[in-house]
Amino acid sequence: MKKLVTLLSSLCLAVAVYAGSGKVPAISHADLQAAIAKQAVTVLDVNGSDSFAEGRIPGAIDFTASGKKLAALLPKDKKALIVAYCGNEQCSAYQAAASAAVALGYTNVKHYAPGIDGWTKSGAKVEKS
Repeated sequence: MKKLVTLLSSLCLAVAVYAGSGKVPAISHADLQAAIAKQAVTVLDVNGSDSFAEGRIPGAIDFTASGKKLAALLPKDKKALIVAYCGNEQCSAYQAAASAAVALGYTNVKHYAPGIDGWTKSGAKVEKS
């Protein structure tokens, strides 16, 4: 019962966060790179497993393939920085990963708006499978 109440509370928080703005706060390219360098971020890629294999932000988790294991892949600290991204600035698919993180109780969830296209165009390193 306690888990159900916690889950419902988290879902209500998620709805409240998204109802106001429709999206989570953005993170800049420089801030994301700094967080990656410090190993102080968990990055969620929502571009699909094929795109993930072709190139992703270093250290990113394939959200599509994570399924029910997402909670186990995220840090225990609910205040940890979680960043979701998709293809580009016109893509809104990141919201699925951001919503999932908020529903799990994470309070520092952000969006990297340029997505993998912006990351690649900046000349930043990508990982490939």
